[in-house]
Amino acid sequence: MIGIALIDKPLGLTSHDVVHRIRKTLGTKRVGHAGSLDPMATGLLVVAVGPATRFLQYLPLEPKVYECSFQFGVTTTTYDKEGEVTAEQKVPDNLEELIQDQISSFVGLIEQTPPIYSAIKVAGSPLYKYARRGEDVHVDPRRVFVETYQTLGFLGQVGKFRIVCSGGTYVRSLAHDLGQLIGCGAHVSELRRTEAGRFQVTNAVSLDSFQSSDLMSLADALGPMPIVELNDGQCQRVQNGLWVKSDNLSDSIHVALANPNGQVMSVARVDGKLLHPLCVIPQEAVNGSL
Repeated sequence: MIGIALIDKPLGLTSHDVVHRIRKTLGTKRVGHAGSLDPMATGLLVVAVGPATRFLQYLPLEPKVYECSFQFGVTTTTYDKEGEVTAEQKVPDNLEELIQDQISSFVGLIEQTPPIYSAIKVAGSPLYKYARRGEDVHVDPRRVFVETYQTLGFLGQVGKFRIVCSGGTYVRSLAHDLGQLIGCGAHVSELRRTEAGRFQVTNAVSLDSFQSSDLMSLADALGPMPIVELNDGQCQRVQNGLWVKSDNLSDSIHVALANPNGQVMSVARVDGKLLHPLCVIPQEAVNGSL
């Protein structure tokens, strides 16, 4: 079984919980996901089944788009509503004005320090394990790109935002850092991922209703990557990890390689007129694919 699933992750589950449920539904162990969502977050989770897990790195998954709510005046350990409150401060009467003045400083290429409660590893252990043990650990800032940081409205001390950003960006840190800059603190109270690259949550299915027929073929999932159809002889070469030649190539760095039935079996690097396979689906899996 091979394919890509778009799941609308429900509140309260980890991304691994979703993977575990899909494994049980499909009766297969080989399931992976791209771009984790925290338990308190909902929305689009891209999941790969079977050998399709090899192709996650080639899917068009950026930028990420989030719709979220920030509670101002309260700072928490996790930078979201599930953490312990560390400070409560008065929210300025001109909150909206202050946000509009400061929000532009978070747009573009920025340095961001991830939350201590995150899965980023330091010395082989995820940060959240250090945090739970009360241990101090140095966290290096990371460079991320925020394309859009847009206010959608306010209700009291809660602001709604739309954020378009690169993978690896922590919305929790954007909320926390904005609150610190304004001087009253803030944390994420709601978070929903609506898009990842060309994939949209409006095309996703709920975890409860998901079934094998909801799987998207690799040919559909890899677009707009060009697809080069091979003949049987070329397919055999690719199965053996060998390059093949093609005269009909675009300027793309990578292309998908498909067998005569249109089933994608590989992604290859373009080198002039030569295609060098980077990852290949075993022949037996291709024969039983979508």
